[in-house]
Amino acid sequence: MSTKELAEKLVKKFGEKYSKILGIKVQTNSEEEAFKWFLASILFGAPITEKSAIKTYKCFEKHGVLTPEKIIEAGWDELVNILDEGSYTRYDFKTATKLLEVAENLQRSYNGSLKLLCERASASLDLEKKIKELGKGVGDTTVSIFLRELRGIWPKADPKPTSLVILAAKNLGIIKSEKIDAAKRELEDFWRQNVVKGYDFVNFETALLRVGKDYCRKRKCKVCELNVYCKIYHR
Repeated sequence: MSTKELAEKLVKKFGEKYSKILGIKVQTNSEEEAFKWFLASILFGAPITEKSAIKTYKCFEKHGVLTPEKIIEAGWDELVNILDEGSYTRYDFKTATKLLEVAENLQRSYNGSLKLLCERASASLDLEKKIKELGKGVGDTTVSIFLRELRGIWPKADPKPTSLVILAAKNLGIIKSEKIDAAKRELEDFWRQNVVKGYDFVNFETALLRVGKDYCRKRKCKVCELNVYCKIYHR
């Protein structure tokens, strides 16, 4: 099968953006939507299922706790209750502490504005550094999730692929290198040569993340719909 067919099957089956699933309109580039997406990215950043992260975000939405001010106002105990309601029990205490720290630091250093944080960053790497500095536990995975869907919206948003994206892309024969910078170039080249109408690079990278997380990492090649392309088939 052709690389064009692989790209099309990949994005159509696995490429729906997380922000779209949650109804977060990141494309509007508004302050409110940016923070909603950051909150969701923190939830997705833990090693839990996509379903649990979505359910937990919806609980924050139900309780109207979607801004730095509302997080601070809710306080630690209420944040734990919301996280538990969303079945985020394994990481409830740690995440409640992280959310409070992030909200307080964002208020203190950037007047509660993620867009101001972005404006003050000198370049993409500095942007990532400033986001990580908002709170202990805000690491590469959360930053990559957050900035991935802001590509083309925030000019400095250009995260490198995560290990799961690289794993899936290598298994599917899309890239050859495991080195992050080289892998990033190969991914961009592949997409330029195999663009699927109605989809963008974010859909492509999101699809690879899902395949890497749900199949490649667990060696579930047998049940993966893309196994015909797999170069390392685990039976």
